[in-house]
Amino acid sequence: MSIWRAGAAALALVGLVNGGQALAAGPCSPSPAHEAFDVQGLKSQLMVTALSCGAQDKYNNFVGKFRTKLAAEEHVLNGYFSTTYGRNAQRQHDDYITQLANVQSERGLQAGTAFCQQHVSMFDEVQELESTADLSNYAQAKDIIQPASYLTCTAPNRPAAAPTRSRTPARRTVRS
Repeated sequence: MSIWRAGAAALALVGLVNGGQALAAGPCSPSPAHEAFDVQGLKSQLMVTALSCGAQDKYNNFVGKFRTKLAAEEHVLNGYFSTTYGRNAQRQHDDYITQLANVQSERGLQAGTAFCQQHVSMFDEVQELESTADLSNYAQAKDIIQPASYLTCTAPNRPAAAPTRSRTPARRTVRS
């Protein structure tokens, strides 16, 4: 494994373990698409719950109620991945969606029969929400697992450049 891949894996692990908080303390902050990631995480969690617990009708009701908001947040995610990954945007976006469903499904498998008892009530909770802002707040407040922490980081300010010497050799006069 190359040093770059090992470094990227370590950063991803730190993001998962610390929920991104350790990285956010530095020059990094949550992505401008943070709300979109929260809503996508909630949508995925509800999809996994629907498939695992036989609640497809409740999931369809959720999607129907918040169709416009879900589409708008998907558009924001498309912009994030396009800006961040350029030509690889679609592949990276697809990988994110797959990893998101996988980590959430794995969590469900680990919880066993308690998973449905703990998560089906989320459908009732989201049906009580009255606005798209309520949905965003709900998604942010829930402890929904993500496969990675998406942060935007700015480069630290460079210190003022020190005067540089000319690379031209100095002329010396030789006296005889």
